[in-house]
Amino acid sequence: MLELPGARALSDFRLAKLLGRLAALEPAVRALDAHFVHFVDTAGPLTEAEQAVLAQLLTYGPRRLEHPLRTPESHPVLVVPRAGTVSPWSSKATDIAQVCGLAAVRRIERGIEYRIGAATPLSRATLLRLGAVLIDRMTEMALLESAEAGRLFEHAAPRTAQRISLTGGRAALERANGELGLALSSDEIEYLLESYGRLGRDPTDVELMMFAQANSEHCRHKIFNARWIIDGHERAHSLFNMIRNTHARHPQGILSAYRDNAAVVAGVEGTRYFPDPRTEVYRGVREPIDLLMKVETHNHPTAISPFPGAATGSGGEIRDEGATGRARKR
Repeated sequence: MLELPGARALSDFRLAKLLGRLAALEPAVRALDAHFVHFVDTAGPLTEAEQAVLAQLLTYGPRRLEHPLRTPESHPVLVVPRAGTVSPWSSKATDIAQVCGLAAVRRIERGIEYRIGAATPLSRATLLRLGAVLIDRMTEMALLESAEAGRLFEHAAPRTAQRISLTGGRAALERANGELGLALSSDEIEYLLESYGRLGRDPTDVELMMFAQANSEHCRHKIFNARWIIDGHERAHSLFNMIRNTHARHPQGILSAYRDNAAVVAGVEGTRYFPDPRTEVYRGVREPIDLLMKVETHNHPTAISPFPGAATGSGGEIRDEGATGRARKR
């Protein structure tokens, strides 16, 4: 595993806010700095030319590379993606490296090295307590030594599926919920007990994990399509159908009602300039210019994990708007 330093990771504003939280937890804390650090898993040694390409790829952001707090007296806390996961940044960075000819690079991951300056030495237990403030518990973990980052590239041997015995009833599912980290709600546990009772068999851990992931749906579309009961009376339409009721009653001018995760309404006629595909002559063409609208329902993941949730929502915006309808003109 290679380790390459990067540029400063956070603005002065964000560092100041984090420093205030750390100092409230441990009064001895006086200063904080943060820089990116990259970990590269390779299939073998890289040549000098390959190392130069990799260094170029990983030189980005502010050119201020000095680490003012990187001294023996400062305390490092390394924040990296959770072991067993691949971050969105990693998947794209690894793809770029391989496209640039670095076939020996199996994966690149990125972390943030925080350097904590304190008036007195801090114990390992104190640093781990401070590290909990610096991470997103859903997606990250805190390490005290960079050598531990090798865990990012570990591959566990596949395990066989295990049956979860329901002879213990609800308590058995609640235990599996905690051990497997499923985050099932009380009514979901009741639903599973009833369903597997009808099937007359025990669930596997794989089935429970699939149910937990499918039902955690980040945009909550299942909730939108759920039965809608108001004052004890079930409505004819789900919440989503209520939202779409306006279109059902007044469809005029609507060309696509959220079929490809975006909607299109009739616009005006105008002139667009592009090469004629038959003559290859660049000219103006009169045609309808319709209007596209997009809604991204990323309130749920963004509330739990703000930065990755917001990034996923932004990606959905770009993808859905580009892919709606027949296809965009190139």
